[in-house]
Parts: sequence; C-alpha cells; structure tokens
Amino acid sequence: MAIYAIGDIQGCYTELVQLLERISFDPAIDKLWLVGDLVNRGPDSLSVLRLIKSLDQAAVTVLGNHDLHLLAVAEGCAKLHRYDSLHDILVAPDRTELLAWLRKQRILYTQDNFVLVHAGLLPSWSISQAQRLAYEVEAELKGAHYQDFLAHMYGNHPDHWNEKLNGYDRLRVITNAFTRMRICTPNGRMEFKFKGEMRDIPDGYLPWFDVPERSSASATVVCGHWSALGLRVTSNFIALDTGCLWGGFLTAIRLDDRQLFQIPCSSKLISPPQQERRPSNTQD
Repeated sequence: MAIYAIGDIQGCYTELVQLLERISFDPAIDKLWLVGDLVNRGPDSLSVLRLIKSLDQAAVTVLGNHDLHLLAVAEGCAKLHRYDSLHDILVAPDRTELLAWLRKQRILYTQDNFVLVHAGLLPSWSISQAQRLAYEVEAELKGAHYQDFLAHMYGNHPDHWNEKLNGYDRLRVITNAFTRMRICTPNGRMEFKFKGEMRDIPDGYLPWFDVPERSSASATVVCGHWSALGLRVTSNFIALDTGCLWGGFLTAIRLDDRQLFQIPCSSKLISPPQQERRPSNTQD
C-alpha cells in the first residue's frame, strides 16, 4: 500500500489521468490524498469530480477555496468570476450528487504524523485545536442549513484568530486560514491579497509555515494553494501546487519515501493573474 498526495488539480483532468497512470495507482490497495481545489479554471472540472468521487474510500479530499466557491455559486451565494470554468458541473445531470458529495469532504485530515490541508494552519493552532476547528466548518457544510454558512463565508475580516469569536465571524476565520492563507504576521494576522513569490512578501509578514515556534511544527503539513511558491519539500512541510493550470506541472509525492512524480501541463490553459508567476519546481 502506498499513499500519494497530489497538488491542486483545478480541472486538469487529462494530466490527472496521466499522473495516476505514472504512479500505477491501484485503488484496491493505494490511497490518494488531494490537497483541494479539485475544480475551476481548468478545462474539465466535471470529469475530475466524477473520477475522484468514484474512487470512494481510496481518496481523501480536503476542500480548497475553489471547491467552496463552486458550492457557493451552486446555491446562489456567489457569482461566477471571469475565468471560472464551472458551467459544466452546474448543468450536469449528476450535479446534485456531485455537490452533495463535495459538501461532505473534509477541511483538514490527519493521519499518523501528517496533516492534509489546502492552504495552512494559523501559527498558534496545535494539531488537536486545528482538528476541532475544522470540524466546526465541516459540520456546517454537512448540516441542514449549509446555505446560510455559504452565504456568510466570504470576507477578509476578522483577519486573526480569537477564541472568543462566535457565529459566522468565527467560521469565516477558520475557513480563511485553512483554505486561503499564504502569509501572516508572527502573531497570526492574515493578509489575503498577496499571491506572489517569497521575495515579494510585504514587510511584517511571513509565510505561515515559517513563523517561529509554529504550534503545528511537530507534524508534516501537506498543502497546496500557493502556485507562486511552487514545490517545497522539507522535513515537516510539503507544498504541492506546481501550477499545472498556468503551464506548470501536476505533482504527486509518495509519502513514505518522498519520491516525486510530475506530469507537465499539456498546454498553457490561461494566463496567471499578475502576482501569480510560473512556480519553481525544485525540491529544497
């Protein structure tokens, strides 16, 4: 049995199929860990959802910001953006089944000494605290009033954690940390506009994973979300968004021995926003 973690797919179905072939993935004995953003911007998000759903227990998925955006659009809580490619899902005959399945996926997953999340963990959060907070959001998405959560999900404030937060402010901070965060101040104040490279991080901010004495540093966090960061593999941090969507690669890593597998994008799909540049694909 092997566990393979795969970076942001974002509708790149052809590359996903090629990557599964490259690793000789066998759903009877192997596991896939997916860092979120299964959908959007790429050419075939519908086929990606159908494939991952069909894998059932062989795949573990955590939700990314684009996955949550799909759910919000489907419920009329958000509008499609210029580069969104979600229409095929929204009009698919199995739309209801796919969206119901997506709502039941995790925000954070832990196993052994690994933590799977889309974006990151606030520096003050221990693994056990992060698990509890993720469950709060997961319960809202699975609950009878999930539309209310989706309607209040968007926004950049509050931008830092306080245990006294409640209601949708509390849920929004949790959701933003797990699915949108790239950088924060040493005391955990998040900034969401920045999407660029490490050298361009604004003064006073750090990559969340580089904050000194981060409470989750005892585990290995596996994540995606930050395409301009690219591939990074250290003793306790694995970042796998290598920008397939922007003409980069779709990347998998076998967790037991850290062996990497990559499929180049078949063609550059869309031009990245100004801040999101071609990622580095070197291991460090």
